[in-house]
Amino acid sequence: MNKQDYDALAHTLPLQPGVYRFINPEDEILYIGKAKHLKKRIASYFGNRKDMRRKTKIMVKAAIRIEYTIVDTEQDALLLEATLIQKHQPRYNVMLKSGKPYPYICIKKERFPRVFITRNIVRDGSQYFGPYVSRHRINNILELIKNLFQLRTCNLNLSEDNILAGKFKPCLEFHIKNCKAPCIDLETEAAYDHKVGQIANLLKGHFGAVKTYLKEQMLEYAENMQFERAAEIKLQYNAIQNYQGKSTVVNPKIRDVDVFSLEQDEDLCYLNYLKVVEGAIINTFTLELDQNLDDLPEDLLLFGIQILREKFQSIAPEVIVPFDLPSVWEGTLITVPKIGDKKKLLELSQKNLKYYVLQKKKQAISHANKKTSTERVMEIMKKDLQMNVLPLHLECFDNSNLQGTSPVASMVCFRNGKPSKRDYRHFHIKTVVGPDDFASMEEIVYRRYKRVLASGKPLPQLIVIDGGKGQLSAAVKSLKALDIYGRVTIIGIAKRLEEIFFPEDNIPLLLSKKSPTLKIIQQARNEAHRFAIEFHRLIRSKKFITSQLTKIPGIGKKTADKLLQEYGSVEKIKKVPEEALQTLVGKAATQKILDYFNSSEEQEEGIFIETAAGGNELPAAEDNTTPSEEEE
Repeated sequence: MNKQDYDALAHTLPLQPGVYRFINPEDEILYIGKAKHLKKRIASYFGNRKDMRRKTKIMVKAAIRIEYTIVDTEQDALLLEATLIQKHQPRYNVMLKSGKPYPYICIKKERFPRVFITRNIVRDGSQYFGPYVSRHRINNILELIKNLFQLRTCNLNLSEDNILAGKFKPCLEFHIKNCKAPCIDLETEAAYDHKVGQIANLLKGHFGAVKTYLKEQMLEYAENMQFERAAEIKLQYNAIQNYQGKSTVVNPKIRDVDVFSLEQDEDLCYLNYLKVVEGAIINTFTLELDQNLDDLPEDLLLFGIQILREKFQSIAPEVIVPFDLPSVWEGTLITVPKIGDKKKLLELSQKNLKYYVLQKKKQAISHANKKTSTERVMEIMKKDLQMNVLPLHLECFDNSNLQGTSPVASMVCFRNGKPSKRDYRHFHIKTVVGPDDFASMEEIVYRRYKRVLASGKPLPQLIVIDGGKGQLSAAVKSLKALDIYGRVTIIGIAKRLEEIFFPEDNIPLLLSKKSPTLKIIQQARNEAHRFAIEFHRLIRSKKFITSQLTKIPGIGKKTADKLLQEYGSVEKIKKVPEEALQTLVGKAATQKILDYFNSSEEQEEGIFIETAAGGNELPAAEDNTTPSEEEE
């Protein structure tokens, strides 16, 4: 939108509070904002403001229309804005940083409720308290609850019918006095629920109600001459007083307040929150926000307060902040303290926030300066091989053949020093006749990079050739033919002494056996060798099996390939039912295959009988594979 578009719209805008939305051509909401006067607020985007941020200008330019919703009060506008932002997550709005959810303490909605820690909130009527940033603190709270109140920890269905039917037996928790066994009706539901109510008060920070409850119990036991039980309650009363003392860092006269402080940097805004109930800090939290479009501290603080009060279910009647804010929460007092204990409380929040921001900045600097192990290895390789760039993309080539038969080749790819198996490639040697490794290497390097250039994909920074000067020279010919020689570093590695050869240099480079450069090159060479050998063996096996099948009169290569693809071997084909073969290759071909296999079995049986009758053993099967060929 531009100034002309706004001028056409301006006369329709109301001077009432509301929420406005910038929308792009794809009907996506770019930004949601609130305003006390919609017309004045929207007009500010189209004036000659020198302080308008660049991304605000980009957002306004990308929008094609503005929609707005009128509400009764500025408080309603704030609530509606927060709701819409959470729902639509506009690109240019304040976005809450998401991460692993903090734990809550849950009082489960059930008969004889359980109390436990959870990270998942289920809207089933259960009560949730938190979130708690400190795991140590939440464990201390649960330990206090366990010492003060004897609750069940089992997940049994303690319905009235099940208890009266005697379906349960007391467990170890009852015998060690951690539970009063409501499962066998040793504790009434009313007494149990009364304890749960005091736990809820404790979790809300209302220590006074819990202490009153314990004091009443203590006096009742004392009047009934149950002094041992009264002494136990006294210990529990002291425990809660000690816990409250550790939590209280402010004047007890300050009752229920929420304290907020704010700090901004170039990209982020940080809000620290202290929750004070009955003179005790019962929770703290620091919220991170991306900077709002207008970068106004008042808007950011209002947004953060709304989110945090809702998150922590706070109904504190007073909010302490570092600067003046409009009172948009009905019945809530906004205080900017100048002196006294409230000022000290605000300074405590600001101090915590400054330490948090300082820690975040130090972590960012440390992360920026710290190089990963992969980057260090890449730097070493760059230096050892005298390269101009880091060898983040490496490709290694190898050939494999058996006395010139079934010649194949392989290319393996490493990215950031790690194998990238999805980029591995096999090659059939097409133009070379006989066992010529040099010519084979020249062919596959040429074919590989001709295709890379044709597809527009990037070339690797480093090419490794498995072999000495001969294979390296052959590969260099291909690079020169493609006019990419000099654009890519290419080396060869000889197996005997692990020498590194460079083009047009007769003196090899000998690296330490502990060198990370040599280790990565060796890993790539070994991986290329393995990949080539596996492919070569597969080709030889397929050719052998296919040749066996094509010996059958009337069976051609296509039929043999179809059988091989379906069943994998001749032995398996022999065991296939006749109906299945007919379905795959037809009746005529099936009959020829069965006749051939039957005649072959009869010949083998006749040879065996003749040999057994003559008393001679069959000669051992001839092994045509030599160890050296296995290594190739």
